[in-house]
Amino acid sequence: MSELTVHAPAKINLVLKIIRKRADGYHDIQSILQKVSLYDTLVLKSDSRQGIRVTTDNPLVPTNASNLAYRAADLFLRQQKIVTGLSIHIQKRIPVGAGLGGGSTNAAATLAGLNKLLKCNVEETALFSLGIKIGADVPFFIYNMPAALAEGIGERLTPVKIDIPLWIIIVFPGFSISTKWAYENYKVLTNTSKKISILRHFKGLNDVIGVLDNDLESIVTRRYPEIQKIKHILLQAGACGALMSGSGSAVFGIFSDEQHAREAFQRLSMTSYNVFIVRSL
Repeated sequence: MSELTVHAPAKINLVLKIIRKRADGYHDIQSILQKVSLYDTLVLKSDSRQGIRVTTDNPLVPTNASNLAYRAADLFLRQQKIVTGLSIHIQKRIPVGAGLGGGSTNAAATLAGLNKLLKCNVEETALFSLGIKIGADVPFFIYNMPAALAEGIGERLTPVKIDIPLWIIIVFPGFSISTKWAYENYKVLTNTSKKISILRHFKGLNDVIGVLDNDLESIVTRRYPEIQKIKHILLQAGACGALMSGSGSAVFGIFSDEQHAREAFQRLSMTSYNVFIVRSL
């Protein structure tokens, strides 16, 4: 039996613009994704038993074939024509259904981890191709880039340079939001594709704060007004800017430095929310 422990980081969306709805039902987007220091931990073990087994410490995470780590393992083993028993234990720290990429990062960590555990030497570009079959955010977690501009359905990635570390408070209100619901209820204003110019090099904090924008936030806050309340709380606690991440429900605030972030973390930890202090990777 061989074993490997891997860490899977969360992401936030500094920008999420929906360009158009495609004929296949997906949406073309432009988004700036930033990895942050909030991690799930996965323990991968190969053994002589048959099949893939997923366990987790979070009852909200499925352990059957609908789990993205399970799907990633199944796809990888079939593509490599490897017959082995495999167990995946997921220690969850990234909230479920929060817009932080928890399922996608678990899938990416599983692909990269199995490649190392089973000594397959699959190139990163080939892992990328497997990842896009699982989910639009998976390729971002496969590539070794801390921040990226994601286009298409999220699979076209261009590195983004942010010259300063970002200190961030993430607040999870305790409920999940369906990504499918959020996109289905967002109305693209025109039938023609729009193109938005987005910075790819951020030299200072003001550059980052100046681009914070999420097209899904208005539709989500109509149904879940708690999102707007959390944004207000973060700004009152000293955040320079605040935004819902992805399709929600997590909201993040960016602070001017570590000290101000830690002071806000102490205040917000007294609330009923799940609060995390992280920094950009």
